[in-house]
Amino acid sequence: MRSLQYFPSVSISFRTQKDVNTPLLPRLSPTKTRNYPLPLRVATSTDEILPNAVRRKTDINWRGGFSLGVDLGLSKTGIALSKGYTFRPLTVLKSRGQKLETKLLKIAEEEEVDEFIIGLPRSSDGKETVQSNKVRSVAGRLAVQAAERGWRVYVLDEHGTSSEASDRMIVMGLGKSERQNREDAYAAVILLERYFSTQGLGAEIILPKSLDLQEKIKNNAPKDPDFLPGKLEEYYKF
Repeated sequence: MRSLQYFPSVSISFRTQKDVNTPLLPRLSPTKTRNYPLPLRVATSTDEILPNAVRRKTDINWRGGFSLGVDLGLSKTGIALSKGYTFRPLTVLKSRGQKLETKLLKIAEEEEVDEFIIGLPRSSDGKETVQSNKVRSVAGRLAVQAAERGWRVYVLDEHGTSSEASDRMIVMGLGKSERQNREDAYAAVILLERYFSTQGLGAEIILPKSLDLQEKIKNNAPKDPDFLPGKLEEYYKF
């Protein structure tokens, strides 16, 4: 798979046939030069459009770029947030379609997020399911709107996140009703933890077809100078 490559303009010199066949003389007139920028190539990997998990791996002091975990269910969507080295369940949305996508974009803007990590359903043998197609459809539409803002959308295998989230909430002592209300959000937390612990291994970027939008994604390099690792207590509330 090839990544988006940007090539500098190339200079092409034009000489007449006379110049080619005649020995060079000390006082030849300068050759004409024209610049022809080569077209952009389609981005198909994360080689140049780095996910936050990879950026963190290459620079331990890097603090820019927050991530939103998204667990798309049949009726509910769990949302989790990663800021710095913390992960927390954020909310559970019951919207669908365009309303859901609008709310995701609004949350991302409010939380200074620059990438979405969307759970992709897979069976126990690693194959995609019918629900996988639905998730890819949502991810594709969201990717176009996110790219307008310079944000990225990834899908990542979510197999086992719901059961792991349920087990964690039991250990935390949450009651049955509370677990049912929060399970999707905690599943999104597990997804984010998996994403960062493996440095983004297996994450698949979803790119819009527009090269202009791909350029916006590539050129976006968000930084959050206000992020202070010592002030994390607010991120644990849910």
